[in-house]
Amino acid sequence: MITLASDFGTPYPAAMKGVILQRTDARLVDVAHDFPRQDVRTAAFWLREVLPYFPPAVHLVVVDPGVGTDRAALAVRAGDHALVGPDNGVLLPAARALASPADAGDASATDTSATDAEIEVFEVEYEDAETASTTFHGRDVFAPAAADVHEAGVESLEELDRVVPRQDFADLRFPAPDLDAETEENSAIGEVLVVDGFGNVVTNLPGDLLAGREQVAVNGERSPVARAYAAVEPGDRLVTVGSHGNVELAVNRGRGDEAFGLSVGDEVRVTW
Repeated sequence: MITLASDFGTPYPAAMKGVILQRTDARLVDVAHDFPRQDVRTAAFWLREVLPYFPPAVHLVVVDPGVGTDRAALAVRAGDHALVGPDNGVLLPAARALASPADAGDASATDTSATDAEIEVFEVEYEDAETASTTFHGRDVFAPAAADVHEAGVESLEELDRVVPRQDFADLRFPAPDLDAETEENSAIGEVLVVDGFGNVVTNLPGDLLAGREQVAVNGERSPVARAYAAVEPGDRLVTVGSHGNVELAVNRGRGDEAFGLSVGDEVRVTW
């Protein structure tokens, strides 16, 4: 299996699939091609959340605002999986999650328990640098690399002629929350990691922060703590634990980002 994820929309993923299918008969599975354009951190978060649920595969990821520059192409081995994509950090959170499959569905920490020793990072030299488009490395660089890694086998990745170990690479780690805020008792400070398509605000605060609480204040405004969206009336705000295991701010049949006035990167103070 080769999975594909990008911010390309359509029709660009079709070209990547065409290149792959010229080299392998691997089963191709689309993860998403509508990640926010050039938003490396958001793509990295969602890939960390969904890829651990796949069986062993090669995961092709192209969210690449640095396309055409001297940034490297990487292949990362993580357990029985490999990830192929640009050296901008987008692969690393998912790689750590894949190296620790027992952590799937448990995102109470900002990063999984995998250590750097459990993943192996390789640079993939361009197959034909002179003819590769400077605007579409997904087709000309990463798709051929993903097919080659699949054909060689994840366990034999380093045996490919154009793959070399790499120690220096762009890393991406999600910020840790302040669970013992010194400025106020009974308070924790976090950050908005992503906003999903429903408008649900996903923070980096661990869900167990809400255990046993009926309500909390978010940036000074109180909201009920609920296990499900429908536990409050349509249009009402709620604070819950999302499927990712983190504190989520939502509105039943509405948009939490608008109701709470929050965007990606904003500070979130929860008090009780």
